[in-house]
Amino acid sequence: MKELILVIAKALVDHPDQVQINVKDDDRGTIYELSVHPEDIGKIIGKQGRIAKAIRTVVTSASVKSQKRVIVDIMS
Repeated sequence: MKELILVIAKALVDHPDQVQINVKDDDRGTIYELSVHPEDIGKIIGKQGRIAKAIRTVVTSASVKSQKRVIVDIMS
């Protein structure tokens, strides 16, 4: 799952070398914290959050097999 988020995020930003993902497990499920260069935050979120919502939809769909809840947080 981490690799999927990395591929999507690196394709969208101007500074792909600064894309990082931290993985945390808690009672809500698995949380993927995506952090990018400050100039690329807008590209990851998109207009009215459309790109962020699309990333979350793809990751949620890919995680159906594991039957675990997956959360993607975009860190500033």
